Amino acid sequence: MKTALTALLGATHPLLNAPMTPQAGGALAGAVCRAGAIGMLGFDEGESQESLSEQVRLLRDAADGRPFGIGLARLSLDARPELVDFAIAAQPALVSISFVDPAPFVARFHEAGILVSAQVQSKAWAQVALAAGVDLLVAQGTEAGGHTGSVGTLPLLQIVLELAGDVPVIAAGGIATGRGLAAVLAAGACGGWIGTPFLAASEARTNAAAQRQLVAADETQTVLTHVFDHVQHKAWPAEFRGRALRNRFTDEWHEREEAMTPAAEREYGDARGRQDYSVAHLYAGQSVGLVRGVTSAAEIVARIVDDAEDRLRAVADIVRPA
Repeated sequence: MKTALTALLGATHPLLNAPMTPQAGGALAGAVCRAGAIGMLGFDEGESQESLSEQVRLLRDAADGRPFGIGLARLSLDARPELVDFAIAAQPALVSISFVDPAPFVARFHEAGILVSAQVQSKAWAQVALAAGVDLLVAQGTEAGGHTGSVGTLPLLQIVLELAGDVPVIAAGGIATGRGLAAVLAAGACGGWIGTPFLAASEARTNAAAQRQLVAADETQTVLTHVFDHVQHKAWPAEFRGRALRNRFTDEWHEREEAMTPAAEREYGDARGRQDYSVAHLYAGQSVGLVRGVTSAAEIVARIVDDAEDRLRAVADIVRPA
């Protein structure tokens, strides 16, 4: 498939893995690159410089000259502004900036020959990103896992496409199969930004207990909540909640965050150490109901791309010749 995304970045497939932290490390992003898509490495504010350097090395070795990207989110940029220089030094083809006005960063990346995308969750955020001069927009619907807005992927994608003009738009949120990728491409997106299925990739930095939980979950078992930001004392803006699998902790504290006790915070910390996801968080999108097992990143890419091509061919004759 050829789209504006593949033309800009020189990839074979119009697909990116979401730069989830810490799951989207160098091994996962590199495997996605090798499969012909665009591997994205997430930079987390809590990861040491040494570990990030190792993840970049793993990615560059695996990518073997293929285009890759780096994701920077608001908390990382606020806590560690030096990550901008570190991202430039890694020489990605693309840097994605999320949950913040990208204007202070665009010129620096462009001077280094790096394309910039901005993840947006509303018309207002898309207007901010376009004013900053980004090269691509990522329209992230609320179906997405992790931090996201409150507008669904399909209405948001239509809004952003109408606004974007010549700026290519990538769709994110709820895309997990070839049907989903074909749908957003047919709507006018240049590619699909896919997160939750890659949590179950064998190369992801997702532990086995979490992967078992993901495979067992269905599409009804997520919640959009501030609970896990509150318990970790992370200063996410109120408009961006985190979509996670529901568990006993969210059932008790969702929309009661201000009443959370020190004992509850200790319980959460202990559960994280034990990988007990009845209390600890596991961010995942509504497409978790389509995650049916642990498999390689290459198999995930091939399955989605092959099925998307089949679906697009199957509907090619819907429009009658003029």
